[in-house]
Amino acid sequence: MLILNEKDMRRVVNWSQMIDYVEEAYRIFSRGEFWMPDRTAVVRDSDTILYMPCFTDDVFGTKILTLFPDNPSKGYPYLDGLMLVNDLDTGKTVSIMDGRYLTALRTGAVGGVGVRNLSRPDSKSAGVIGAGQQGFTQVIYAATARDLDQIYLYDAFDKDWESYISRLRAEMNDQEIRIDVCASAAELVEKSDIVITATPATSPVLPDYPELLRGKCVIAIGSYKHEMREIPDSIWQLLDQVYIELPFALEETGDLYYPLKEGLFTKDQVCYIGDLLETETGRLPVQGETTFFKSVGMGLLDLYVAKKLYELALAGKVGQTVEF
Repeated sequence: MLILNEKDMRRVVNWSQMIDYVEEAYRIFSRGEFWMPDRTAVVRDSDTILYMPCFTDDVFGTKILTLFPDNPSKGYPYLDGLMLVNDLDTGKTVSIMDGRYLTALRTGAVGGVGVRNLSRPDSKSAGVIGAGQQGFTQVIYAATARDLDQIYLYDAFDKDWESYISRLRAEMNDQEIRIDVCASAAELVEKSDIVITATPATSPVLPDYPELLRGKCVIAIGSYKHEMREIPDSIWQLLDQVYIELPFALEETGDLYYPLKEGLFTKDQVCYIGDLLETETGRLPVQGETTFFKSVGMGLLDLYVAKKLYELALAGKVGQTVEF
């Protein structure tokens, strides 16, 4: 069995390659070449454990995540977990890897897929609202997917911005791109061609002004529960198509469930990112068009990225082999 910690996974990570892997996972979803049982949540008081099993034609695995809201006050991350990768024929666990870092990798790459396929190729600026771990990786993947000159950041809470930006530059290995902090979400949206939200907000973090949102590529990453909302109602009047990952997203997140229920958009407008990718030719956004992609994540993304990381680690002799 191959054990991969965050340090090992970093040794084999290629940001552009991760976007490619997530795109292929979406194509697998579009072709129906998988079996993904419902995600199971076990809740005790305010703490949650998530079990996300998934099967493809050649591998299966389960991501186990813990979400403990009080952990940051104890010096531990809010989200932690493991990913188990199993041989399809024998059921034998062939790899265990850091589930927290895997989640950051693949969720960041999800944003990269949205940027690569739904933003205009000439986009030069991206803004990320929410300067946590997910916002961190969203910046990296946005700059990987497009040749950006400028990154804008905003967070509702005080941050050590100097340290945050320094770590970003170290990960991106790019000293040329400008990174500025905005005083408000409205300022960030106004200045950015691409807008990414990565927060656990329960009310919209984007300004509810349609003219400010017009012509933007908006990618919503953070809200994944009924009570969470990042996106204002005014965006729906700007959209011809609403891109999502899977039908369950319409029920899971408040950003889709309530606007659909209220008739702000219809199911006829819903498109799946995997179908867009499976056509190969895709479509390019035109000047002035507003585009939108809402991700809630799914086990298939974790499984496919974990499989590729396992293969890369094997080939590069990275990680620790353990016998049971």
